Formats: sequence, C-alpha cells, structure tokens
Amino acid sequence: MKDIKVFGPGCKRCATTEDMVRAAAAKLGIEVSVEKISDMAAIARAGVMSTPGISIDGKLVHAGGLPDPVKLEGWLSA
Repeated sequence: MKDIKVFGPGCKRCATTEDMVRAAAAKLGIEVSVEKISDMAAIARAGVMSTPGISIDGKLVHAGGLPDPVKLEGWLSA
C-alpha cells in the first residue's frame, strides 16, 4: 500500500488533486492510503511552497497546480 499525502489549504484544486490521486490509483489497481494535510505549518515542513502538493511514501513528487495525469500514474506505479 502506498502512503499518499495531498497538501493544501482546502481549495478546489486541492480537492481535485485528491480525486485525481484516488482515480489514478483505482485505474492502476494500486492500494493507497490518502491523507489530506491542510495545516500550513505541516505543509511548509513538507517543503511544499505552492499548493496543491503530493507526497508518495514520504517523497514530495509534486507542488503547484494540478498534476499531469500521465505523470501521476507514473509516480504511483514507481
């Protein structure tokens, strides 16, 4: 199971990013645990300077704007 964290204050892009992560994981048949992090101090500690951000198994893979769906699938498959 992959541990996914979606970082953001709760904006529409952040919610869309979380939905994209869940949909990509389902499409690939990958079990994931998705946690939404909205605490600004925790977001900054994770190194996210622009939201939404995504970390997979503790590694920050994306920050700022919606992720590219193809890249997202690649990150989940790695």
